[in-house]
Amino acid sequence: MAVRVRRGATGAAGERSAAADRGAAGVSGIAGRRIGLLTAWASRANGGVFEAVVAQCDMIRAARGEPVVVALASPDDAADHGRFGDAEVLTAPAIGPAGIGFSPALRGVLERARLDLLHLHGIWTATSLAGAGWARGGRPYVVSPHGMLDPWIMARGRWKKRAATLAYERHSWQRAALFHALTEAEAADIAAATGGAATAVIPNAVAPATATRRPGERHVLYLGRIHPKKNVEALIAAWRLLRERGALPFEASLRIAGWGEAEHVAALEAAIAAGPGNDVAFLGPVFGAAKAQLLADARFLALPSHSEGLPMAILEAWASGTPTLMSAHCHLHQGFARGAAIDCGTSVEEIAAALRTAMLMDEAAWTAMAAKAAALAAEAFAPGVVAARWDQTYGALIAGRAA
Repeated sequence: MAVRVRRGATGAAGERSAAADRGAAGVSGIAGRRIGLLTAWASRANGGVFEAVVAQCDMIRAARGEPVVVALASPDDAADHGRFGDAEVLTAPAIGPAGIGFSPALRGVLERARLDLLHLHGIWTATSLAGAGWARGGRPYVVSPHGMLDPWIMARGRWKKRAATLAYERHSWQRAALFHALTEAEAADIAAATGGAATAVIPNAVAPATATRRPGERHVLYLGRIHPKKNVEALIAAWRLLRERGALPFEASLRIAGWGEAEHVAALEAAIAAGPGNDVAFLGPVFGAAKAQLLADARFLALPSHSEGLPMAILEAWASGTPTLMSAHCHLHQGFARGAAIDCGTSVEEIAAALRTAMLMDEAAWTAMAAKAAALAAEAFAPGVVAARWDQTYGALIAGRAA
């Protein structure tokens, strides 16, 4: 399958798009190559980016490459590094404010890792500075913003992002051989921010489901980071509006599973406690087999988000045969086109209308929708399909460096 590359008119990355073009033609591969995955934290502290890096490790192994994860140390490392399997995981201590993520030792860790290519996952931390330093001299360097150039994100903390751009992101972007976008919408955001850098559009991959649906479940699930951009409080308000109107089945419940900063979790718990009844529950973080079972049992997964890159929770739900309620900001429009998702918008009334449609759906219609969700995940986001595209892209960039 060809890799779609957007060429930029300006910038160093735009000048080096030929390597990615060779990847689209199937040149080279990464067997035996050491592929570095640089990210702020190699743990749950990194939210959905952590899940994406775990999946990237699996795909590199599938292409017979050697994944090497490089990150800042975090308190959750011991609990989460097992997710990377036998991949080498290297960490360096950070100093100063945690949100900046500055580590003087990180550049040395990268140099000693003997990498053939470095792929940065996530921006707006000083890990970008280490990546830019490693890429000096034209070494193959890929940048995945993971939705962090979305207009909703860019509108928040403008002065901090301006400072970060001047301090380190500008250098990182200029030295990138290629940007990676999860969707066409993100490719447009990258072009706007960088002045037209070369960008490959490759989606996330999702593994087949590992749990089987249990009969009798009637819950709607939110799964992911607890953060204002996810719009979970509007989801709760919409649910309670329908309950007040008598428009929900008696046994239906809304379950919220996830993690986040203490202030955001406290606000969520307060919103739940302020309402009547006990049909809305916060489960806290859920991982592994428990997470897989929760996804498999859900009637629908809901994500009325204001901003996303390409949400793994939606892909994991589809792989489990669970249809979704999601906003257009999830950038998975094929879900609407294929009948695997219902557009829930972001306002309370819009979300309530989508919930009502979903929860009153008869069994035959729901079963058909679930089958469409599973088929979409298997066809468009299968690990083998996405891994082949990365094998081509990485291999071409490495070959371009060696030429």
